[in-house]
Amino acid sequence: MKRRSPWGVFLLTIVTLGVYYLFWYYQANRELRDYARASGGGALGGSPLLSLLAITVGWIVLIPPFISMYQTFGRIATAQRIAGIPGEASPLLGLLLFIALPIMFPLELAYAQIELNKVWDHERQAAVLV
Repeated sequence: MKRRSPWGVFLLTIVTLGVYYLFWYYQANRELRDYARASGGGALGGSPLLSLLAITVGWIVLIPPFISMYQTFGRIATAQRIAGIPGEASPLLGLLLFIALPIMFPLELAYAQIELNKVWDHERQAAVLV
């Protein structure tokens, strides 16, 4: 799992006109799926590709991007529970950031990365202690 700078994710998305957004979204969902498998925490979603398709092609029918974003934040919260981190990411806040701000101002990615980094940092610390 890769620790990323939340503001680096934010700025790369703006500089690449949203292309990095798609890369990040796929990677984050893949890392969450892999983390759940490795930790024995069950499934944290299915295919990262389906999540990516939901926020791209899903706009045709309007609803899939919102469901996918909410579920991604739910996966982050579940990963935090698996890791034993107190306080969880809020799927509702993530969804509201996604709805309120257009893709060129992707604060939901910065928020998601901050929450993901908590999980990755916790796992790194646990590995050092073992």
